[in-house]
Amino acid sequence: MSEHDARPERPHHRLTADGRRLREVLSYSRRGSRFTPTQAAAWDAYADRWVIPDEAVDDPSFGFADWFGREAPLIVEIGPGVGEATGVLAAARPDHDVLALEVWRPGVASALAEVAAAGATNVRFCSVDAAWTLRHLVRPGSLAGLWTFFPDPWPKTRHHKRRLVDRDFAHLAGSRLQVGAPWRLATDWEDYARQIQEALDAEPSLEGGVVERWEERPVTKFERKGLAAGRRITDLCYRRT
Repeated sequence: MSEHDARPERPHHRLTADGRRLREVLSYSRRGSRFTPTQAAAWDAYADRWVIPDEAVDDPSFGFADWFGREAPLIVEIGPGVGEATGVLAAARPDHDVLALEVWRPGVASALAEVAAAGATNVRFCSVDAAWTLRHLVRPGSLAGLWTFFPDPWPKTRHHKRRLVDRDFAHLAGSRLQVGAPWRLATDWEDYARQIQEALDAEPSLEGGVVERWEERPVTKFERKGLAAGRRITDLCYRRT
C-alpha cells in the first residue's frame, strides 16, 4: 500500500454489497458512553492532547510519531480498562511511548486521570480495533513490547470465538514485535490461560510460557475482582525469537 492509498475500512465501518452494516465477530462489544462528572472532567482536561480520534487513522499519512511528538520505542497495551496499570508502567518507561487501545470511552476517560496522576506524558489512547491497528498501523518487527492484561474472557462456550488471543492473533502480534521484545499477558480464567498458551506455543515466532506474576504490574480492580471470586491469576510472557 502506498502512502496515498486509502486504508482498509475499520470494523464497524464495513458494509455488504447491498449497503448493509457487515456483521463481524469481534473481541469486544462497545458499551455505554455516558461519563460520570469525574470522567467528564478528565476527558475535558486531557483528551485533546492524549486521545487519537478514530477517524485520524484513516488518513494514509497517519503516523504515531506525530501524535506522540517524537520518535521513541513503542509499546502497545490492549485493553487498559480504567488505566490503573497503564499510568504506573508508562511512568516507569519515560523513554518509551505507550499506545493504549481501549474501546470503552468511559474507561478511557478514567484512564486519562490515572495517567495524569502518575505523571506519564508518554501515553496516547485510541479506540480503534486492536487487530486492525496492529495489522495496518504498526510496522512488522517494530514493537518494543505488547501488554494484554485481563482481556475479556467471553466465558460462555458459544462466545469463545470472540476471544482476542487465538492462533491468528498470536501470529499477527508476533510479527509486529522486535526480536527479543516481550508480550506480557495476564488472565483470571484458567481455560483462557490454557487457550492463550496453546495459541502462543503454536506460533513459531514466539517463545515463552507461564511465569511468576510480573512484579511491575499493579494489582488492578479486575485482578482483585478475580481473586475475590476465587479465580487464579495466570501471568504469561512470550518473546519474539
